[in-house]
Amino acid sequence: MEYLIKTNSIGGMTEEQFFQFCQENDSIKFERNEKGEIIIMAPTGSETGSFNLGITSQLYSWNTKNKFGITFDSSTGFTLQNGAIRSPDGAFIVKARWDKVAMDDRKKFAHICPDFVIELLSESDQEWALQNKMKEWMDNGCRLAWMINPEKKETTIYRGVRETETKPFHEALNGEDVLPGFTLKLREIFTGE
Repeated sequence: MEYLIKTNSIGGMTEEQFFQFCQENDSIKFERNEKGEIIIMAPTGSETGSFNLGITSQLYSWNTKNKFGITFDSSTGFTLQNGAIRSPDGAFIVKARWDKVAMDDRKKFAHICPDFVIELLSESDQEWALQNKMKEWMDNGCRLAWMINPEKKETTIYRGVRETETKPFHEALNGEDVLPGFTLKLREIFTGE
């Protein structure tokens, strides 16, 4: 479940003010949409947290071995071209693109859209809201994104402006040309098989 806080009556918040607001309230996870509204993100359940760690640790291990770029966890915020500040459950940015991000920008919510994002539909998420967030990632330059739905045991794959594709958990996901050689077997994470 998401909760919105509108800031229009106080003139909104600058990026710097929003960053400081997040630092002062670091026990709560926030995002900001393109309208400047603050979104309070409910924490996930323990099971979802474990699943997310299983997924992102595989992404991290693949990247540690291949050194193609930089991986990020679910507490990382990115400032998108539309002005929104979003935080995926897992992300990857190609090294050449990350190297162009200024050092001071890296310490805040970097002005860059990941090349790849993972979003895990948790019990506190509304599916339609997460679908909108996936579209926002793609509209802002993400090249490949996976929305993983544990309840339906399927993943929706987003690739730029092309149609989405849905795969059941028993089919492995591959990173295509964005994450060369990366394969994720969700069945192992969610069922232990």
